[in-house]
Amino acid sequence: MEALYLVGSILSSFFTSFILSLILPFRWLLRRIFFSSTAPATAGSGKGADSVTLYQGIVWHQRRRPVHHSFRYAVRYALIDLDRSPSPPSDHLSAVDARRVAGTSGPVYLLTIPTSVGYVQNPLSLYYCYEIENSAQHLKKCIAEVTNTPWGERVSFVFNPNFDVVAKPLHVSPFMDMLGNWSIKASAPGDNLYVAISVQHPELGDYFSATLKLKRVSPSFGSDHSSFFYLMPHKVAIWIYWHAFKLWWKGVQFLQHPRYTNPSYKADATIRDQQLQCCKGIGSNGNNHPELKIENEIDLSDRKNADREFFWTNAKWPWS
Repeated sequence: MEALYLVGSILSSFFTSFILSLILPFRWLLRRIFFSSTAPATAGSGKGADSVTLYQGIVWHQRRRPVHHSFRYAVRYALIDLDRSPSPPSDHLSAVDARRVAGTSGPVYLLTIPTSVGYVQNPLSLYYCYEIENSAQHLKKCIAEVTNTPWGERVSFVFNPNFDVVAKPLHVSPFMDMLGNWSIKASAPGDNLYVAISVQHPELGDYFSATLKLKRVSPSFGSDHSSFFYLMPHKVAIWIYWHAFKLWWKGVQFLQHPRYTNPSYKADATIRDQQLQCCKGIGSNGNNHPELKIENEIDLSDRKNADREFFWTNAKWPWS
């Protein structure tokens, strides 16, 4: 049943994208006609003119067990200054909300893939939350916003960008169970940025890695970035679904969403994460729990131990 649901999602995404792509020139023309008088003022204002930085680069995934499977694809992202943007994304946190969640006082930037042709696909968006100390600012916290589009779910949590370990809180793939932890780190955005995530599993060990490596590019389309991100979300969806099919073809077990098999999976993830934060060093001498060894590398001095929260919400319908 779950597999049929995913197939239906793929077909729906394809046909809706195709139809909306056909009418895109008409939407663009109408927008030019009816909003041309206000566009110059918005684009040239001090508040919004430089609020978006463009990045492009590569996403890379590698699974080592139970079968080897890897792939990479090109992506384009926007880094949005949420304090200066005249129209921040409505389906994400505001700068005020992000500061409240992260407990910071400085600027907040959102790394995300904008909507294109009425469709959005963001497996991972990141908020970079800065702290101001002695008239200088430095990256203090990040907020990860993970979305599993086919199931319409989203989870958000704070992590230390230098390095952190988080108990897995969301069913992001039908080929991964809910056991294990995410090791995650992220660099401060500059000319380049990167995000690295790996999965430590009690049985499979360090069996999955993913990286995002981006380079800042100069805008060539003025304040209208729709051409830069044209069909970018659709390409991400195609890659996700295509490689899900390839994993199924290779014989990797297809797993139902845990809401059908373990309704308490959210509470279980919270408990496991609290144990990770409180019990530093547990399992460091054992071989049966490799997911706990990595906790020894975490610097917990600048975060409240056992106070991390997961925020689960319903994701916005991907079609606008």
